[in-house]
Amino acid sequence: MKPDKRSWSRKFADAFRGTWIAYADNSSFWVHTLCALAVVAAAWWLQLDTLRWAVLVICILAVFSLEAVNTALEELAKAIDQEFNPRVRDALDIGSAAVLIAALGAVVVGVLILLPPLLELLS
Repeated sequence: MKPDKRSWSRKFADAFRGTWIAYADNSSFWVHTLCALAVVAAAWWLQLDTLRWAVLVICILAVFSLEAVNTALEELAKAIDQEFNPRVRDALDIGSAAVLIAALGAVVVGVLILLPPLLELLS
């Protein structure tokens, strides 16, 4: 395998291009963004400590990362095979499952972190 001869600036430009494509082609990124903004706003409003912020940020980034990988898998599948292929379908469904698992985990973590201070503030 040849070493990657791209400059660091080119690598970052390619990554930002990938982000742009993911947002342009996948409405899930917008849904995740709205959810993440709501969590960030709630965390800011509740004045969470650094550790809780860190856990929330890790969860948010995990969901976005898996969504990006899933989107890449979908694009690759389209490039490889335009016909129905049960193995490609299964791979795509598994990629979607990874995003779902991360998103559900993030919701659980968000509730565990945000609900107690919210209930305390409202009582």
